[in-house]
Amino acid sequence: MILNQAGTRRFKAYTSKHLDELLLRAGLDETQRLKVRAVATVLPFRTNAYVVDELIDWSAAPDDPIYRLVFPQADMLPSPDVDRLADLLKAEAPNAEIQAEANRVRMKLNPHPAGQLSLNVPRIGKEPVPGMQHKYPETVLFFPKQGQTCHAYCTYCFRWAQFVGDADLKFASDDVEQLVAYLGEHPEVTSVLLTGGDPMIMGESVLRRYVEPLLEVEQLESIRIGTKSLAYWPQRFTTDPDADDTLRLFEQVVEAGKNLAFMSHFSHPRELASPLVSQAVSRILGSGATIRTQAPLIRSINDDPEVWSSMWRQQLGMGMIPYYMFVERDTGPQDYFAVPLAQAYEVFRDAYASVSGLCRTVRGPSMSATPGKVCVDGVTEIAGQKVFVLHLIQSRDPSLVGRPFFARYDPQAAWLTDLRPAFADRFPWETAAQEALLSA
Repeated sequence: MILNQAGTRRFKAYTSKHLDELLLRAGLDETQRLKVRAVATVLPFRTNAYVVDELIDWSAAPDDPIYRLVFPQADMLPSPDVDRLADLLKAEAPNAEIQAEANRVRMKLNPHPAGQLSLNVPRIGKEPVPGMQHKYPETVLFFPKQGQTCHAYCTYCFRWAQFVGDADLKFASDDVEQLVAYLGEHPEVTSVLLTGGDPMIMGESVLRRYVEPLLEVEQLESIRIGTKSLAYWPQRFTTDPDADDTLRLFEQVVEAGKNLAFMSHFSHPRELASPLVSQAVSRILGSGATIRTQAPLIRSINDDPEVWSSMWRQQLGMGMIPYYMFVERDTGPQDYFAVPLAQAYEVFRDAYASVSGLCRTVRGPSMSATPGKVCVDGVTEIAGQKVFVLHLIQSRDPSLVGRPFFARYDPQAAWLTDLRPAFADRFPWETAAQEALLSA
């Protein structure tokens, strides 16, 4: 353990150069470790001493859910790809050759789903604005340049392309003035989401440079921060040297009349167990911010209704607001982690049914797909046909929000593109105008 002068743990990251040593703790043999290292040439690996020492049950590894949450698995990618990369590693091939093969595999994994590189990129005039996305009229996503890493990476992360060192796959900007200018041209925008990566990897002085200018934007009602820091490094809000200054910045946001919302990712109840998390949550809430919780449903990690109901109850007891259960997105190793929509609905329904009304602020299972956030409301039979009942929680076209629609029941379907319309020729967003937009 590394301690600072106050006797509290300092942050220590582990990356791919530490991977083989850590895999020994999980009892993997040499061949197994080589295959995991091969996967890690394609998908990024990063964790830290808090996750390794406090959250993972090494006696249960490699089946422990937190271990699976942060450590690559040998079967996450197609075996021919893993074998080719493992052979290159074993032969100590030149790094350029290994990276070329890794990039070839990455390009098969849909690194930017839901039109991120085409449909969501905003423009000032005819010029695209880097480091931003604008999918829904009222919300802009901004990717602070210094926040494009995390305290630890989740193996399922749909933003994995941010972390592989390819500039063509990365969203990032340090031009907050351009963000403010864009907001001035778009008065419909009332919320900015700082995302990444994880904005809370930034120190207070850097975070302040992005937040303070937004306080002068009168139209903004809320500033949101997408973060996994409460799960992976709660010390950010308790014992880090700038923890107090960070909380004062949060207070400043609230005093300026903006709603400050932490969109906090918790994937498993164990991430809530440390007293450090309770302290961090209490301090954040004490600043006047709110904390809303969300995570995807992930096979082998949290595909159990009891896991979710336990999380929601604990989160409510700590003062947080359960917000979303997501469906694993169509990127990266989706086939490895995805839960079929029919099963996802059953997990959500059973968990939802076992908690009090105060936990039922949560929505899901929700797919963040190209047309918008599509929620699976249930499975039923209409006119002798078994169907999924769905609606759009959010949409590129606001007129579609909240309108129910139906898809033919398919027990194997795991994503929106696996579904076919029921009682109609097309889904609601598939009008000629929408098709032109989505194919632009």
